[in-house]
Amino acid sequence: MLRIGMVAGEASGDYLAAKLIRSIRQYDSDLVVEGIGGPKMQQQGCRIIYPVDKLSVMGFAEVLGKYWELSKMRSELQNYFIQQPPDIFIGIDAPDFNLKLEKNLHAHNIKTAHYVSPQVWAWREYRIKKIKQAVDLMLVLFPFEKQFYDMHKVPAVYVGHPLAEQIPMKADKHAARKKLCLPEDKKIVALMPGSRKMEFNNLTGPFLLAADNCRKAREDIHFATSLLTDEAVAFFKSSMSEYSLEDLPVSIYKDVSHDIMEAADLVLLASGTITLEAMLIKKPMVVAYKAHWLSYCLMKAMSKVKYIALPNLLADMRLIPECIQQECNPARLELEIMKLLDKYEDLPELEVRFTGLHKQLKLNTGEIASKAILELVAN
Repeated sequence: MLRIGMVAGEASGDYLAAKLIRSIRQYDSDLVVEGIGGPKMQQQGCRIIYPVDKLSVMGFAEVLGKYWELSKMRSELQNYFIQQPPDIFIGIDAPDFNLKLEKNLHAHNIKTAHYVSPQVWAWREYRIKKIKQAVDLMLVLFPFEKQFYDMHKVPAVYVGHPLAEQIPMKADKHAARKKLCLPEDKKIVALMPGSRKMEFNNLTGPFLLAADNCRKAREDIHFATSLLTDEAVAFFKSSMSEYSLEDLPVSIYKDVSHDIMEAADLVLLASGTITLEAMLIKKPMVVAYKAHWLSYCLMKAMSKVKYIALPNLLADMRLIPECIQQECNPARLELEIMKLLDKYEDLPELEVRFTGLHKQLKLNTGEIASKAILELVAN
């Protein structure tokens, strides 16, 4: 019987972890998994010691505000796994939390793997030293990450991205609209302000105000959003009331982000994994990022890359607009949305580029990752 400790840091990590658990269980039906996770991990039989939303914090300043709570949680989890050692510990993303935990567990002769590389290739490259001390294996989602770790002599396996395997090459917009009862005669703009609470709170207002500006400019627009929790739905509706936008034509759904983006003509969304999902669904998008000013200043000072959106990073060119910090305001967001709507029929080249990136990322992710984990445990 294989026993695995696992920590996922947010909704996307919950999904990746659940897929990995399912793949490993094909080789060991008695598999035991426990740690920090969400509903998808729980559905795959993971015993949840702490819920995933405890780690869903983004940015230096935001993390600082929860430092003692996070440190206490990590210390308790570390002591638990040291006293009851798993065959392997796997950290899923959340590098600021997981790498320190992995390093301490590794020092107690517990094998460790990290799934989803921190963006060490983009900023804070000095973290590679800590990674070497913390993990026996890095599972990476993008081919350029494998090259980076090979250069630094850190064992790494490129597994592709599970979303590329899950999402079909061609989206069925009309079927998605029918499923969600969205109007066929309107331009559908998806509003996706993120899954992390602070990110969601920062972006909901600008997104709603930008949507209001757009509907004043065009009568043929309808908006749709998918929110993760009842709390998020309540916040979104209260924000509509705050800005007197109760009459905004927006359909609100819960936990159907893929369907919403498939039904949409374009997407206004937070930076992060969801930009990859939108790319794989082949949707034009406007990417937004807005953090605490201190978090942003520190990130900008240490950044080595020109872009923040994954489609732009993968293509190494600006395929989609990015509205960052001060530029993440209703007027700028409206401008970028309207640009895309006005030239919507002239975007086949973007779909071709997205399709090529999709093919590059589409591997048998679960099989490759599970075999790499089992091989590490066996050695």
